[in-house]
Amino acid sequence: MTTKTVEQVELGRFLNLTARRFDAGCPAPEMFSPAIDGEWHRLLNSSGYQAFCAEHAGRQIGHAANAGAGEISWVRAYEELFGPLPEIWFTDQHGRLDHEGLAHYRESGTVVAEWDCSPVPGDEAAPKRQTATPTP
Repeated sequence: MTTKTVEQVELGRFLNLTARRFDAGCPAPEMFSPAIDGEWHRLLNSSGYQAFCAEHAGRQIGHAANAGAGEISWVRAYEELFGPLPEIWFTDQHGRLDHEGLAHYRESGTVVAEWDCSPVPGDEAAPKRQTATPTP
């Protein structure tokens, strides 16, 4: 049995949520965490990525450039499945925690962030730019 890092655990949860959103006809979730995205990039280039996707999403999930900014659309769905977002979602690729972003999330239950990629079904290409619409 292989021990997974917190980044791998959270990436697995993200891919699980992605598959659920695709099945429901919802748009791709935004990948806003540099720490988790860094792990995603590492796994994408490994021989184990297909098995990782199968384990967590039940299918292949692709990765595409898709820059945007705004409220992260999938936070409530994540919380319903897994509980509150852990700190790793607010951590950059160098291990620095975004204290302000984390505090905002804990106080409001929302995440407002920038992203530069998102998942796509299989190897499909994603749109180049997406901007979230503000919640009323």
